[in-house]
Amino acid sequence: MREELSRSHPAEGVLIFRDQPTIVFVTICSRKRRSHLANDSVHNALVESWHAAMAWPVGFCLIMPDHVHLFCAPNNEDHKIEEWVSYWKRRLRRQVRTSEALFQAHSFHHRLRRDESYSEKWDYVRMNPVRAGLIADPDRWPHQGVLNELPWWI
Repeated sequence: MREELSRSHPAEGVLIFRDQPTIVFVTICSRKRRSHLANDSVHNALVESWHAAMAWPVGFCLIMPDHVHLFCAPNNEDHKIEEWVSYWKRRLRRQVRTSEALFQAHSFHHRLRRDESYSEKWDYVRMNPVRAGLIADPDRWPHQGVLNELPWWI
């Protein structure tokens, strides 16, 4: 009988096919699930960090009190997604002037497959503040936006 494998951390890396667009859905939780992310200071610092960390441009993003959802795409194959995430997390920490880790060490990421719809995933993500009872209209959630247009199938 084969033993079931269990993962204590998400799988590393993203499979990139040169002949088709790659979009990755990323979720990163705050350290100890503290509710300190959904504010203007962190929002602005995250956006600035993502603009500086252009190895994986960010498309749609949404910041919840205790986690962040974003979609990103690689500019090339030179930078692993884990390196990119570590880079902007360090940059964010410097911007908000804290030595404390703001996020958990690992992120969850999922490469969207050809049959998965970027817009459908985003519609689901943007309803998070509504499902959490933070706001009635998802368009009024202040901590979301589109930083870059990501390539996708039409």
